[in-house]
Amino acid sequence: MSLKPVANPYSGGGCFFCGEKNPIGLKLKFLETESEPRELVCRWQPDQRYRGLGRVLHGGIQSGLFDEIMGWATHYLLERSGVTGSLHITFHRPLYIDDPLELRCRIEGIEGRQVHLSAEITNPAGEVCTRATGTYILLPGDKFRELVGPGD
Repeated sequence: MSLKPVANPYSGGGCFFCGEKNPIGLKLKFLETESEPRELVCRWQPDQRYRGLGRVLHGGIQSGLFDEIMGWATHYLLERSGVTGSLHITFHRPLYIDDPLELRCRIEGIEGRQVHLSAEITNPAGEVCTRATGTYILLPGDKFRELVGPGD
């Protein structure tokens, strides 16, 4: 499958998940599938800083990964600004630190200002370990900037 890099539109670089200038951030990079359905993809290898119990990748980090890729999918695939309305996550099997993972997200539908998304995280064997669905609320650019404030 062919993937193309997605440029980071957030010039400030301070985001914990995608900011290049955040010294403690994950510095995630996103790719877009070049076939239908359009998806955003992120490949990342967590290390021991992100563990929960034992070798398991912390569920809070996984939740943040879903929120991040869904926000990017809304912004990039729709060319619109949006904020998280809801996020539902199901943990099927553990993901482990030091194992590379792949995160994928797609838009399932749009109803008015609501964007419905789905995503999953797979382990190196290609098994889906965690799934999420979410709803983002589309906002006009000025309202979005008012809510998030200055910066990225």
